[in-house]
Amino acid sequence: MFHREGQTIILTTFFLVVAIVLLSEFYITNQWLCWGLQFVSIVVLVLILQFFRNPKRSANNLFDEILAPVDGKVVVIEEVLETEYFNDKRLQVSIFMSPFNVHVTRYPISGTIKYSKYHPGKYLLAWHPKSSTDNERTTVVINTPKFGEILYRQIAGAMARRIVNYAEEGESVRQGEDSGFIKFGSRADLLLPLDCGIAVKLNQKVVGAKTCIATFVDRHEERDLT
Repeated sequence: MFHREGQTIILTTFFLVVAIVLLSEFYITNQWLCWGLQFVSIVVLVLILQFFRNPKRSANNLFDEILAPVDGKVVVIEEVLETEYFNDKRLQVSIFMSPFNVHVTRYPISGTIKYSKYHPGKYLLAWHPKSSTDNERTTVVINTPKFGEILYRQIAGAMARRIVNYAEEGESVRQGEDSGFIKFGSRADLLLPLDCGIAVKLNQKVVGAKTCIATFVDRHEERDLT
């Protein structure tokens, strides 16, 4: 399956490649040049197809686990001061997506959308420390039954030029469902409560709607056990 944001691009590229292959076969007499042009055209089509792929994944819809919103590699796990919505300290987990990763964004947990905002900005490299605050991005806050409010951001990278965000304030969303799309290399940030249990490590590869990023820790139960 392919993401709906890429269907027009895929169809356009497909017909363009077919036209190039046919025209080169009839009008280019140099066989090596003909084959080379056809090969490059087909490679471009394959790259477009793999970039806009949208594998179907079903999450378990667990309220005590926050799943990865995207495919990629964990590049940041640190305590930060979040200044857009919470204005307090949060645990930030950042996931970098290369152009070869699936670029569909999925809801990391079920709940109700409390905040959804688009921010125009720069196109710094996605792993740059200031990309979270300076780059083009969207910020979404989900109110959850156990974690309270959690925040995630879609962040454009140096190549990304469009962020698609489906989250609308007031709607109920389900863990693992499509929440948006980022074109080309980019990044996603999760801003989580300080008392949750982080389940991933730096440089770990994660899969959207599959890999557990954090778990709910019941401090009351811990106190009762001690």
